[in-house]
Amino acid sequence: MQPQIEQRFNEFMVPRGLGGWIAAAMLGWLVGLGAPADVARAQGATAPSGVSQAVPGFWDPRRRPDRPDLSRLTVIRFMTETDYPPFNFTGPDGNPAGFNVDLARLICDEIKVTCTIQMRRFDTLLDAIASNRGDAIIASLSVTPELRKRVDFSDLYYRTPARFVARRDDVSAVVRPETLDGKKVGVVAGSSHEAYLKAMFTGAELHTYPNDEALRQALKQSEVELIFGDAISLAFWINGADSENCCAFSGGPFIESRYFGEGVGIAVKKGNDVLRQALNWALFRIWEKGRYTDLWLRYFPVNPF
Repeated sequence: MQPQIEQRFNEFMVPRGLGGWIAAAMLGWLVGLGAPADVARAQGATAPSGVSQAVPGFWDPRRRPDRPDLSRLTVIRFMTETDYPPFNFTGPDGNPAGFNVDLARLICDEIKVTCTIQMRRFDTLLDAIASNRGDAIIASLSVTPELRKRVDFSDLYYRTPARFVARRDDVSAVVRPETLDGKKVGVVAGSSHEAYLKAMFTGAELHTYPNDEALRQALKQSEVELIFGDAISLAFWINGADSENCCAFSGGPFIESRYFGEGVGIAVKKGNDVLRQALNWALFRIWEKGRYTDLWLRYFPVNPF
């Protein structure tokens, strides 16, 4: 992954508070204190690399939403951010591209409605929807109590777990607090990941670094035995040239909402229940048909979960 793209992850993922609330039947990984639980009805799929992996899902098949009345929807004006790859960015042809953009197009196809996709600076999106310059924000906007006061959200469609990374010759299937007693673990100073380690992995020897680049270099140079951080940016680093194939995920994902946020949904104007229910129905259908799985594997060949 290119350094500027990694920087965008670092700037936006943690401040936006991704990850958090999870439905009782999250289809993916359910994580308890310190270690991942069993896979809960995750959709099995094969990545482009040929490696089989469990793709996370966030919809409960026992809670199938009813098809809403879509007759009142004639167009959906989606808005997204200008520069947050791989979720939203300007493609080679100058048009919007990325995971969020492709998901918006799948939603439009499922609802059978005309859609437009506008690209705006992230800090202008909420004002734009409040002034009716768009209908829905699909820009990796994390669900928080503060934002719920300003907009309504669809069901979650992704979240960012935290994970450990170790050198390839020292990877473990499971990481629990007791397994890290006395081990050197690197983490970015002042991050939610540091706070989580201090609370849950009290026996680990923590080493803090000013940024992700310094943290990853510490692992490559064996200054620490593991590092802990945002799993999506780490997945791209592991799969990119900068890692020099040194490292891999160790153990499973951690999704404690108190530290890693509540999750990502599509924002609509307060009270727009017609659109919100249509989005929820379309998201479920996209997941049920396996189209969400295909989209996930296209953008995340190294699964952050």
